[in-house]
Amino acid sequence: MLVTTKEMLLDAKKNHYGVGAFNVENLEFVMAVLKAAEETKSPVIMQTTPGTIKAAGLDYFYGMVKAAAERTEVPVALHLDHGDGYNRCMQALRTGYTSVMIDGSHELFEDNIALTKLVADAGAAMGVPVEAELGKVGGKEDDGPAVEGENPYTDPDEAVEFVERTGCTSLAIGVGTAHGVYVGTPHIQQDVVKAIASKLDIPLVLHGTSGVPDEQVAEAIKNGKDPFADENAGKAGKGRKNSDAGDPATTAPSVGGAASSPSTGDSSSASTPKLTGKAFHDASKRVSAIERKLAKLEEQKADLEAQMAAHDPSDYEGLGKLNEQLQAVTDESESLEMEWMELSEQLE
Repeated sequence: MLVTTKEMLLDAKKNHYGVGAFNVENLEFVMAVLKAAEETKSPVIMQTTPGTIKAAGLDYFYGMVKAAAERTEVPVALHLDHGDGYNRCMQALRTGYTSVMIDGSHELFEDNIALTKLVADAGAAMGVPVEAELGKVGGKEDDGPAVEGENPYTDPDEAVEFVERTGCTSLAIGVGTAHGVYVGTPHIQQDVVKAIASKLDIPLVLHGTSGVPDEQVAEAIKNGKDPFADENAGKAGKGRKNSDAGDPATTAPSVGGAASSPSTGDSSSASTPKLTGKAFHDASKRVSAIERKLAKLEEQKADLEAQMAAHDPSDYEGLGKLNEQLQAVTDESESLEMEWMELSEQLE
């Protein structure tokens, strides 16, 4: 089943284990990752980088991972890794990705906050978690090389301010790991992990764990309480108790914002009062009116998302205003959906 990373990582935080995230470059990668997740009964995050999707497109990878997720009971999330701009993240959200990362770590602190907040607000409006990065992961990813002499470690106090001001749902931190192949033995700065974890309540993300000794990753999971290890790390399920493995009840069943045809749930509930006579007639008219309004709101949302995609990505103020309008439309849709569901149960 295809889920968001929200419930997946909250369960990892609660039960103190790490969730593996693996780059998938083609169908064979997807099948191999899924097989390993099923064998270990572990939730798994499959992810694509901007470089990967240039070869085939977001829809291509979404189709493969969605098909794989529908064939298993193991929770599967599809994540955009190192999103290289607002537009790229919006494209992934519209395609159906269930998690995105906006990597503004190359920007100045204030610019990173502004960019991350834009994406986090859009993700919140669409019900999709957004990962951000503060500090610097060494090595080279498709988003660019590390800068020589740059402090790679995330400052714990800056992390608190960053999360509070952006609303990101998870944070990638710089603690000494690097992307790519290690020349020597890597070393995770565990005191930095501890310091950041002591100040934040959201899940932490540990990038560049391919080649990091298992004991270091396990210690980071313990110290950070909740990080997930990514970049084909081979660590899916590390630190996980067998009794916790792959429990589908702990994951989110769906993603996205307002739906055009909301589900009514269990209509057979004996506790729901049924309407008759004039009350039934009035409720029927109201349901029809809500459905028409929801359809118009869906059109408004699509128009606002199109405007945001075409907008100058450097105009943070303009994008922020569009984001506020999108959030208002989404809130109205959700409120109407709740009313629709209550009335529909009474009419059945």
